[in-house]
Amino acid sequence: MTSPALSLSGEHLCLMTVHAHPDDEASKGAPTVAKYFAEGVRTVLVCCTGGEEGDLQNPTLREPGQPFHGKTPEEEREIIASIRASELKKSTDAIGFSAVHMLGYRDSGMAGSETNSHPDCFNMADLDEATGRLVALIRAEKPHVILTYNDDQRGYPHPDHLRVHDISVLAFERAGDPTWYPELGEPWQPSKMYYTLWAKERITAVHEALLLKFGESPFDENWLKRPSQDHRITTRLHIAEYLRARTESLLAHATQVDPTSKWWFGLDDDELGKVYPWEDWILAMSVLAEIPEGMMETDLFAGIRSFDQVTA
Repeated sequence: MTSPALSLSGEHLCLMTVHAHPDDEASKGAPTVAKYFAEGVRTVLVCCTGGEEGDLQNPTLREPGQPFHGKTPEEEREIIASIRASELKKSTDAIGFSAVHMLGYRDSGMAGSETNSHPDCFNMADLDEATGRLVALIRAEKPHVILTYNDDQRGYPHPDHLRVHDISVLAFERAGDPTWYPELGEPWQPSKMYYTLWAKERITAVHEALLLKFGESPFDENWLKRPSQDHRITTRLHIAEYLRARTESLLAHATQVDPTSKWWFGLDDDELGKVYPWEDWILAMSVLAEIPEGMMETDLFAGIRSFDQVTA
């Protein structure tokens, strides 16, 4: 068993990642979490909704002999909602999570859908109340680092993803403040918060590799023309040996992922590890000293644990 990774003050290092739906933990940051879990860091997932509005994305499950064969769209939706928790369990086991917490809201559905107004959905939740739920988990788990969604979500403005960002930022600010939610536990101030992103450099590299391998790529002009945020990257982790966590966790969400999709699986783990062996992060909030100009972090816990892996 790996020994616990410790902070400078001797605490067990803890990483918390906040996601909107079951399967988001697989597509955003799975290798990063797997890497830290393997290093002895306590890894915690907060999943804000149950994914009740997820559509069936795997056409093979509609074939004869498969569970969705002959089902109506309404029946499909009911079946999916009933099994997403079990898919999440398989996914988090594949990645390596020490704890999984459901924040307790209903999936709001895609932007503009009627379900955005469902009284139990995340989109309709009171912002302070939802932030309080996350603060309570932060105070209980005591994460040193929190991973959450980018402030720039123009490419995919899902109501639940937008709300994840909003409550994460507020919870980071309020969790250590004893005047906020005094009934929700002793204050705890996380040290850092990072935003997710898919670097433009990554998209281009994978696109070109798929063209070379298949003569075609699922990355269309809408993707290739997206504005780059690469200049915002502060932290780059080498995660090639943990890409299997991404693949296994994606496949665990059998209703949500087409196993024949070139988008996810056109390059196998070894190929992707050669094309782009990193995950990139934006340091958005920190109570530590700023990263020196021109430096790139190679460890989310730089400045927190007993050694500092900041390199030029």
